[in-house]
Amino acid sequence: MDGIVRAWIDGWVVSRGAAPPVEEPWGCTIDMGTAQHVTRHVFGATNDEVEEAAVRKVAGAVTGAGTWLKVFAERSTVAPWLGEGWWVDPEPGYLMSVRLRAHEAPAAVPDGYRLRTWSRGGVTRVMVAAPDGSWAARGQIAPTGATAVVDRIETSADHRRRGLGTLVMRTLTHTALGQGAEVGVLGGTPDGRALYESLGWTVVAPLTSAKFTGRP
Repeated sequence: MDGIVRAWIDGWVVSRGAAPPVEEPWGCTIDMGTAQHVTRHVFGATNDEVEEAAVRKVAGAVTGAGTWLKVFAERSTVAPWLGEGWWVDPEPGYLMSVRLRAHEAPAAVPDGYRLRTWSRGGVTRVMVAAPDGSWAARGQIAPTGATAVVDRIETSADHRRRGLGTLVMRTLTHTALGQGAEVGVLGGTPDGRALYESLGWTVVAPLTSAKFTGRP
C-alpha cells in the first residue's frame, strides 16, 4: 500500500471516530456506521498503479446502499469500471501532502475574530468565531506518529478571503508539529486546493469518490 494513502487512512479514522481499518489485499475497509455512509473501501494504490480488476471486483461485490469507494485515480478512468447503482461524485478530489515546517509560526488572528483550539480523543480542533459571535471557520487534525491528517476545513461564505483558512491550517499544523508530526496529509476539494497549494501542499494523486445507491 502507498505510504501516503496508509497515513491518510490511519489519521482519517481517528479524526472521524470510525472503526479501525481492516486490511484487504487491495487496500482497507472502514466501517462508519451511518445510514448514508455505512462502510468505505479505500484502495491502496495511486495513479497508474490502481488496478482495474481490483476496483471492478470490489465494486461488483457491493450489495448494500451506503457503501463508498475511494480510488486514487481520475474520475474518467474509474467511472467506467463501476457497474449499475454507483453514483460517482462529479467534483474531483485530491490526495495532498506537505513536509511540515518547524520554523513556521501560526498566523495572526484578524481583528475582532476569536480563535479557540482544543484537543480530545487524539484530535485537535480549531474554531474561529466572527466579531458578532457567529461561526466563521473550523478545521481539525489527527496526528498519528510522524504524520498528521488535516480534515474538515471549512470557512463560512460570509468570511472568506480574510485569511481564516490560512489561520486554521497553520494553527492545526503547528499543533501537530508539537506532537511530533513531520508530514501532513489530507483529502482536498477544488475549493480547498488553492489554499493548500499556497501553503506548500502538493497533489500526490487524484481522488475519486463513488457511492453505491442500490441496483435497479
